[in-house]
Amino acid sequence: MNWWSRRGLRFRITLVSAAVTFACLAGLALIAGRGLGPLLTRSVDFELSQALAPATAEVAAGRPATPLSGVTVRVLDIAGTPRDGLPPAPGLGPKEIRDLKSGLPVRTDEGGDHGPRWRWLGSVVTEPDGSQRLVVVGTGLVGFHEAVSDGAFWLVWVALLSALVAAMATWLGVRSALGPVTRMRRSVRALPAGARLPLPTAQDDLRALAADFNELLARQEEAAQRLRRFTGDAAHELRSPVASIRVQAEVAVANPDPELAQETLADVLAEAERLSALLDGLLALARSDAGELPPAEPVELVTEARAAVARMPSDAPETRITGAVGEAWAHASHAEVELVLNNLLRNATRYARGQIVVSVLAARSSVRLVVDDDGPGIAPEHRDRVFDRFYRVSDDRARSSGGTGLGLAMVAEAVRRRGGSVQVGESPEGGARFEVRWRSASVPRL
Repeated sequence: MNWWSRRGLRFRITLVSAAVTFACLAGLALIAGRGLGPLLTRSVDFELSQALAPATAEVAAGRPATPLSGVTVRVLDIAGTPRDGLPPAPGLGPKEIRDLKSGLPVRTDEGGDHGPRWRWLGSVVTEPDGSQRLVVVGTGLVGFHEAVSDGAFWLVWVALLSALVAAMATWLGVRSALGPVTRMRRSVRALPAGARLPLPTAQDDLRALAADFNELLARQEEAAQRLRRFTGDAAHELRSPVASIRVQAEVAVANPDPELAQETLADVLAEAERLSALLDGLLALARSDAGELPPAEPVELVTEARAAVARMPSDAPETRITGAVGEAWAHASHAEVELVLNNLLRNATRYARGQIVVSVLAARSSVRLVVDDDGPGIAPEHRDRVFDRFYRVSDDRARSSGGTGLGLAMVAEAVRRRGGSVQVGESPEGGARFEVRWRSASVPRL
């Protein structure tokens, strides 16, 4: 199997075509070879029947049977004794005589297996004097066995030759059919950055392949741009706290004042915490990109929402939980739900003026978590990009509030990899509304 998989497409198609052609033609040759003998025998029997009719008519009229070219005509009595003055017919014994009187054709072997074979056909007639005679006609089957065996032999050779011709035709046909694909492959290798393959005019599979290539190239360039942008943003974000820590340390070293040192250490700690949060976010996103997915389990959203609200700092805006259901089970994991709630509530805390509302809603096939705040909201032009990594609606305000630009990106990744969705809109409170939707999970039985 490994040998077959290492062969080229052209070779495999050609070999399969040749094998199928040879198998079909060889089968036909075998069937034809087996039917060649009976076909020749029926042809001889037809000729003998054509010669028997005038011979029986002559004997019935009392005239001697007229010899025929290539056919032996004999007149016997019903016991098989010659009545035409010739020697006994070779190979016609009592059994053969009975079959001939019954109208059955008979084949005899004069000299055994290697002697000449004869085919006989007979009919009983009555002469004018009332005596019954057996008129038989026969012909030698010279070369009959050789014709049958040679015919089968040449049929097999014809099948083999036809398979070779089919293999050559298939090889050339596949080569011609794959020629445009080969040229397209060379074109792909020589494409400059940002270029696309020209689409063939014919609406065929080759045009669809070129379109798929172009779509793949577009996705690859988009992924490369995202990677470059993400790498640049990550380097920029990491450089800011590292530079701040370095500056604070240099100030502390240059001014060995205990009070200043204490203040400097507090600033360094804040920047270190910001750096640690940024690294945690980058690590979480890297694991998500690598496909590391924790096992899913039913998670009760109402309980998780209450726990997340209880974890909020004491100076956070007033937060309340609403919803028309007592419980709602989501198909996710506890870590993912906790990450979503923490980031959405932290984001709402930064911008809310005085109130945050958390709603949990359940339907037959999905459950929803809605977080509303009464802050400034998010303008429509920013809503499509607010879940991008390192994207900030207001860069200065986000930096002053301590955000890293990764919280909403981690929320989107956590929800979408479970087949859910997340979107942002306008809240009835006047601020932003974040709505997360998961698939419903069956309630675990205790």
